[in-house]
Amino acid sequence: MSQPVCSKCYNKNSIYFRPYSGEYLCKSCFIFSIEEKTSRTISKFSMMRYGDRIAVGVSGGKDSLSLLSIMKKITERKNIKDLVAITIDEGISGYREESLTLVKDFCAKLNIKNEIFGYKDLFGMNMDNAISSRPSEKMTSCSICGTFRRRAIDIAAQNLGMNVIATGHNLDDQLQSFLINIVSGDVNRIGWIYPEPIQYGFHHLKKIKPFIEIYEREIVFYALQQNIPFQSEQCPYMNESIRSDMRNFFNSLEEQRPGIKYNTYKSLLKISKMLNSSNDSLSNKCSTCGHESTNGICSVCKNLMILRSD
Repeated sequence: MSQPVCSKCYNKNSIYFRPYSGEYLCKSCFIFSIEEKTSRTISKFSMMRYGDRIAVGVSGGKDSLSLLSIMKKITERKNIKDLVAITIDEGISGYREESLTLVKDFCAKLNIKNEIFGYKDLFGMNMDNAISSRPSEKMTSCSICGTFRRRAIDIAAQNLGMNVIATGHNLDDQLQSFLINIVSGDVNRIGWIYPEPIQYGFHHLKKIKPFIEIYEREIVFYALQQNIPFQSEQCPYMNESIRSDMRNFFNSLEEQRPGIKYNTYKSLLKISKMLNSSNDSLSNKCSTCGHESTNGICSVCKNLMILRSD
């Protein structure tokens, strides 16, 4: 039985079916749809402007490498000349080494500068050290790593003179964060999910998420169609997080009711816009490290104090 004809161009056989829209897409139309949606999302939420200096957080996974590839095309069209790739080395033995090589080779292929920053140099310990030093498993690996990673990316961007940080968070990531904040009672953080960037901190950085309206599975398929090599092995500490449960929950719902992720995303936008944090939320200075913080001591320093307490 032959494949249905592409619903867009009507000229080629389809290679991909979108259950939530009912579309059959050929390879070229599918690739164009992902790149075009990324560009539209950037414009819709005013994520970039002429003169921006953009750092893309590149881990070696399918999201970040696909984003880097698309961002190169978009910045060239917009005549934005400053684009670098930042890679954070958490120091997870047997896991991060492969991705560092993948990123280095891919950046060389795209002729994009790649800068690596490590937890060990920035914080005096890597993730393996942190896990072995934590007083209890209630202090999850993801809570430690997430806190360190956000700071590391900020420091990297500042050191390189960049003012925009682009990350590969997709629609699924945002839905998971939305629900995690609800079940954990941290409702105020939902406002931080809103896609329109605001400048924060003393260096006036802004973070953007161009993939926020694209399903994770479609980014995987895009990477495969574009022959983008990516690390498929998952972090060995990931199962400590509730995020895996949220991912399975939404995927199960989507399989039974195609489009439910998009419907939930629309609700997320409305709620997060109402709760959207102002710049004042990071107007304080940490008394320990001097970085911007919502409290007297920032979360990075709090974690380091606990991990070094022994």
